[in-house]
Amino acid sequence: MKTFEGSMTALATPFRDGALDEPAYRALVRQQIEGGTSVLVPMGTTGESVTMTADECARAVRVVVEEAKGRALVVGGAGSNNTAEVIESVARVRDAGADGALVVTPYYNRPTQAGLVAHFGAVARAHPGFPLVAYNVPGRTGVDLLPETALRLCDFPEVVAIKEATGNLARTIDLVEKCGDRLTLLSGDDFTVLPFIACGGKGVISVSSNVAPRMMADLVAAARAGDLAKARGLQVKMNNLHRLLFVESSPTPVKWALHLMGLFGPEIRLPLLPMTEPNAAKLRDELRHLGLLPA
Repeated sequence: MKTFEGSMTALATPFRDGALDEPAYRALVRQQIEGGTSVLVPMGTTGESVTMTADECARAVRVVVEEAKGRALVVGGAGSNNTAEVIESVARVRDAGADGALVVTPYYNRPTQAGLVAHFGAVARAHPGFPLVAYNVPGRTGVDLLPETALRLCDFPEVVAIKEATGNLARTIDLVEKCGDRLTLLSGDDFTVLPFIACGGKGVISVSSNVAPRMMADLVAAARAGDLAKARGLQVKMNNLHRLLFVESSPTPVKWALHLMGLFGPEIRLPLLPMTEPNAAKLRDELRHLGLLPA
């Protein structure tokens, strides 16, 4: 069973004239691999998957797999609040050639903890031997996958990792206490990468690494190697970038940053809107400060 760790990027999705901009998407994949990203994660929250059709999502995953050419692993987003739909989505991700699937906790209908176990169990049984990453982001879904529930997910060998996006470091310790090394712990919070890894995490699924892949890869590598001074310096250096990339609903800011960097067009799908000018100006200044845009 494949495992996923290191600097992983939740890829943003470029659109042109209302459709997936495949050349820009392929360029982003190349930029990520050249920048040291170990795992590419298309069609998560950052990829605007909830505004895309099933066929569009499947095509996006396939494009990433084709462009990666085995140089980085690919974990395709396959989440929904409908278990039967998730099972179908994971099948499409698998058929597209991905190495695993990212499955968010069901949103809106707010299942119980027992419901979460039943949900992930049904998906795992439908896809024996295919790695799944459970994704816990209660701020978006309205349901929290608790450490006790994560332990129950360990009964399903297909569940190999959990993306923990609460930003709660005590939660990280609780997960290690309950699950040990059975689940690979991945941060879903760019602000706490260093302390998350210090608490037992093995990497991050990052938004900021869309625009600064090398910095994030170096931060993760230093943290995992125990080089506290280097890791702390990079965590602090990137802090304002993280702040500005979440100053408005993600992925609005990161897509605007990629547009400023010449990688994307400006399109974003409703109900999200382009970044407001005051925040866009601050983001532009920060990209210049970090050397990601010409001065």
